[in-house]
Amino acid sequence: MKMERQVMRVKDLNLGLQLIATLLVLCCCYTHAVAEEKSQQTKKTFIVHMDMSKMAATYEDHFQWYDSSLKSVSESADMLYAYNNIIHGFSTRLTPEEAELLEKQPGILAVLPEMIYKLHTTHSPEFLGLGKSDAVPPASASMSEVIVGVLDTGVWPEIKSFDDTGLGPIPSTWKGTCEVGKNFNSSSCNRKLIGAQYFSKSYEAAFGPIDETMESKSPRDDDGHGTHTATTAAGSAVSGASLFGYAFGTARGMAAQARVAAYKVCWLGGCFSSDILAAMEKAVADGVNVISMSIGGGISDYNRDTVAIGAFRAVAQGILVSCSAGNGGPSAGSLTNVAPWITTVGAGTLDRDFPAYVSLGNGKNYSGISLYSGKPLSDSLLPLVYAGNVSNSTSGNLCMTGTLVPSQIAGKIVICDRGLNSRVQKGMVVRDSGGLGMILANTELYGEELVADAHLLPTSTVGQRTADAIKNYAFSDPKPMATIASGGTKLGVEPSPVLAAFSSRGPNLVTPEVLKPDLIAPGVNILAGWTGAVGPTGLTSDKRHVSFNIISGTSMSCPHVSGLAALIKAAHQDWSPAAIKSALMTTAYATYKNGENILDVATGQPSTPFDFGAGHVNPVAALDPGLVYDASVDDYINFFCALNYSASDIKQIANKDFTCDSSKKYSLGDLNYPSFSVPLETASGKGGGAGVTSTVKYTRTLTNVGAPATYKLSMTSKTPSVKILVEPESLSFAKEYEKKTYTVTFTATSMPSGTNSFAHLEWSDGKHVVGSPIAFSWT
Repeated sequence: MKMERQVMRVKDLNLGLQLIATLLVLCCCYTHAVAEEKSQQTKKTFIVHMDMSKMAATYEDHFQWYDSSLKSVSESADMLYAYNNIIHGFSTRLTPEEAELLEKQPGILAVLPEMIYKLHTTHSPEFLGLGKSDAVPPASASMSEVIVGVLDTGVWPEIKSFDDTGLGPIPSTWKGTCEVGKNFNSSSCNRKLIGAQYFSKSYEAAFGPIDETMESKSPRDDDGHGTHTATTAAGSAVSGASLFGYAFGTARGMAAQARVAAYKVCWLGGCFSSDILAAMEKAVADGVNVISMSIGGGISDYNRDTVAIGAFRAVAQGILVSCSAGNGGPSAGSLTNVAPWITTVGAGTLDRDFPAYVSLGNGKNYSGISLYSGKPLSDSLLPLVYAGNVSNSTSGNLCMTGTLVPSQIAGKIVICDRGLNSRVQKGMVVRDSGGLGMILANTELYGEELVADAHLLPTSTVGQRTADAIKNYAFSDPKPMATIASGGTKLGVEPSPVLAAFSSRGPNLVTPEVLKPDLIAPGVNILAGWTGAVGPTGLTSDKRHVSFNIISGTSMSCPHVSGLAALIKAAHQDWSPAAIKSALMTTAYATYKNGENILDVATGQPSTPFDFGAGHVNPVAALDPGLVYDASVDDYINFFCALNYSASDIKQIANKDFTCDSSKKYSLGDLNYPSFSVPLETASGKGGGAGVTSTVKYTRTLTNVGAPATYKLSMTSKTPSVKILVEPESLSFAKEYEKKTYTVTFTATSMPSGTNSFAHLEWSDGKHVVGSPIAFSWT
């Protein structure tokens, strides 16, 4: 309430008393309003997990029970979502005090605070061997029965990647809808894009009603990310696809005949966990076979991780869940989505590049990368300047808005350092300041990682070594000169793949005994469908419109694996999510033809299983893996027991009553996982000196999914400090789906803390190779 100050002379005592009384009333009203506003401001969204077995018989249904429980702590709170599939419970806005009271009530398993997740932001089929291989099944009825659910920023339905030509009727198993909203009609869906829905209740509870001048309150994609991931996973084949002529060819998703269901959960303010959980619940009820989520947040224990809990319930119902590992690389331990039932995907490169050449006045020539498509620079050299020397700011080297001096830039090529603001925005700042071109220089943080962008002026992004050479020339020559020229699209780049610097790395900080990421897939400079709402750079000033865009991130590698999982599901309809993941992992490759490990572009050195997991996906081999490491809900429950989870913790994740047997010894090493991670204690941790040994035993079970065969063991190790004993060394399978168990005993000599070492275990029948990486870490 706005109150004006007034200077008054009170001549009458009664008038004065009346005035004082009025002011007191106004003050009380104002104080109450402020307190109420403050109370509303302190409210946060919580997800409430209920134990259905504790619902009293007096309630007619669970919704009534939910409402009664909520009203016992807050008369004003409403449910945002009621969940009855992925979890039992609801989400709501409460103060921390109300949430604490609610969690103490009978029948409440947990009250978890909302988490805000973020997006982890062609030629791929050929690079992966899907182009002409006879091993890949042709388009079939079973393939078109598979449904890939994509949780992201929505879809742009009009692009050709969602063309349904040649597809039969929508699968009878589909129970979803095409939700109507702003600029999105029921006719926006078809036999390819069979469903589209949006989930915004929690987002709006936090930020207020959606501003529909800024974003569509509908499944329509205003960002581009969701359209890109959906078409990467299962987009229809589109000939003549490109971005301004770059990467020209036929663009198609990994599972081009599969159906797509889009669930919009990400908005301008982020992706909210209760919206995500509602979408996962709907996707499971709708009948999807694969859930693809290129999003991530922080990490926490599995019973406190909403996405992990939702994914568990989906996997328990036979749905594979694929998630991006994150873009926090090359820092160690930067992974997200680390639950063992989630397929966690890192990023590598293709054998394709988009060179942009830099020629200097000293005659030296260098190669960078760019997707600039406008008017080229002339062949003649132009003056070259370093942004930090033509700036009015201490951060001028970064080419941020308002930091460059136009009079010192006009008609020149500007060297800008990468970092802080977006890569394409730097070019816009240079252009708007009168510059004619930009050399975007990687610093030590980015190393040799080259990510292509559709720049707004002639640009070449160069690695750190090249950047240092160009800067040295610019600083030492009294009149430095340069020019930039595009090199188009280059195929057959070697070595490839290499690990992307941004791809998040292990070890797994939640459970070091589970190796993550699981594998890597193409995630750098990927061509796929795009929204019509924004240009390829995403900048509001970029008025160009494209049907395809080239972007990078583990957000791009995740849908590659989601689509490949759909391919395997179509070929092996009775396989569990764990079996499909195992097939993808045990057939992955981690070395080039010369035997060297896949390179890490961040260091220029060989990468390790903490970087790439089992290796780079090899879909042709994954369709016929020979053996798989399968896992059921019971296997994961034993895993929870090994984590010392309580019955309440287990119920919260698995929706199953189970109490761990106190007389049984549970081991994290016995989870039937396709890879091995072995944390070992240092000498100081064991209380002894050098030479102290420790012994760890892991157990695994293989299931035969091929013809009868005998598989023999082979082991390669670069770890002399660890002796590895596998028993037995031969496994004979007489029939399909027969299971055989083996043990691996690791006897390790203590090493300094922080030491990592690696080995590789393989089973082969002469036709199939079933490989598993082994990672050792001393802590």
